[in-house]
Amino acid sequence: MPRYDRIVILTGAGLSAESGIATFRDKDGIWSRYNIEDVATPQAYARNPERVLDFYNMRREGLAGKQPNAAHKALARLEAEHKGEVVVVTQNIDNLHEAAGTKRMIHMHGELLSAWCLACGTRQAWPAPITLTSTCPHCTGVGRLRPDIVWFGEMPYQMEAIYEHLSEADLFVSIGTSGNVYPAAGFVAEARQNGVHTVELNLEPSEGASLFHETIHGPATRVVPGFVDRILRGE
Repeated sequence: MPRYDRIVILTGAGLSAESGIATFRDKDGIWSRYNIEDVATPQAYARNPERVLDFYNMRREGLAGKQPNAAHKALARLEAEHKGEVVVVTQNIDNLHEAAGTKRMIHMHGELLSAWCLACGTRQAWPAPITLTSTCPHCTGVGRLRPDIVWFGEMPYQMEAIYEHLSEADLFVSIGTSGNVYPAAGFVAEARQNGVHTVELNLEPSEGASLFHETIHGPATRVVPGFVDRILRGE
């Protein structure tokens, strides 16, 4: 039997940074150039939907040519080779986990290549730009589309399932997260309360680094493959 039978992995922007996907809270991150209140809240969409759509269309275009890095590939290998259960919960809205081969995924903040119909509630793959005239094919052209993204002030997706996985896990690993965005920042405390071993893999200590049993700091493309090797060896 492996040392850890059930593994829950939380990933954040730091995992995709080495693939060229901009982070949010670094000094040159997305929120240094855009105001959250202008592009990432329901109120912003109500005030100026075109500006919000333009912001996410720009980010969607930014995915073109981006490839999964060694950290994404290592996590896909862990899922494929681990004899137990591996669930990846990501705060990222890119598709690099899937491109690397990860199959068991929860996108708690939504997906950039998906659209949500405000009329029928259908969520569907949508790689093209979303405009004010984009409509839902499932509603015979009636439903208006918005990015399938969890904005500030909205509830992240599949929270009940995430907490259930945390309650059943033996190991919780947080990778590339700042530790200051809730509810994800609270997962380590939830895991510890359930008796789960907790590990942080991050470029530098997060705000919640002291809550982890183990912390390993360095570039994701180095520390994540090394950690995966260790787990697969049963260490």
